[in-house]
Amino acid sequence: MNEIIIEATAIKKTLGRGAGEVKALRGIDLTLRRGEFTLLMGPSGSGKTTLLLVLGCMLAPSSGTLTVCGTPTSGVDKEGLARIRRDHIGFVFQSYHLFPTLTAAQNVQLALDIRHERGRKAGKRAREALNLVGLEQKADTLPGELSGGEQQRVAIARAFVANPSVILADEPTAALDGNNGRSIMRILADAAHQRERAVLVVTHDPRVIPFADRIVEIEDGLLVDTGSGEPERLHLPKAAAFRP
Repeated sequence: MNEIIIEATAIKKTLGRGAGEVKALRGIDLTLRRGEFTLLMGPSGSGKTTLLLVLGCMLAPSSGTLTVCGTPTSGVDKEGLARIRRDHIGFVFQSYHLFPTLTAAQNVQLALDIRHERGRKAGKRAREALNLVGLEQKADTLPGELSGGEQQRVAIARAFVANPSVILADEPTAALDGNNGRSIMRILADAAHQRERAVLVVTHDPRVIPFADRIVEIEDGLLVDTGSGEPERLHLPKAAAFRP
């Protein structure tokens, strides 16, 4: 069985206080393994993004245990959590988070800058990452001159460039049409299957199901189903699927 990259046990997370308190996660057990492409699916407000942020060490759980690449996160200070993120985790977000005045290559290289990797070697690595997502020819292009799908691929290249053990992607196809969504999912699936990364994609889009090795459904902060299946079995709306 493939190596466990992230292991979450009995994870709970409460947001807000008093009358505004929300139990966002209510006891989550989940493992992410090297070479496996996992979908975390569920409706808006079900706890998907909160769980991704906890797994990515960006949000501390209220209780439970989280281990990333063999390192327990309990009691680790902010600097230690930042090192875990820097060394092991790549993030992809729906809104791209690209700097408009930097070229595609410069945006990718930012992920190396925080690791104090700079100069020609870092520039070469940034271009190699863009090549992995089919955008090497757009390396010197500003984000405003790229399509939405191209901007998302730049964001994925930025997540890839430091060779993380796990990729966590939050709704990466939400703003994309069918062709661009399919392209993004192929890239993420290749990261798992060809480059041996653990990949978790958070989504409520059933079109991505054909790419998954494993599907986890979350509802009201609880995992209610795991495995593989069709939208009907997962209680999700029907839609034309992206095909691998």
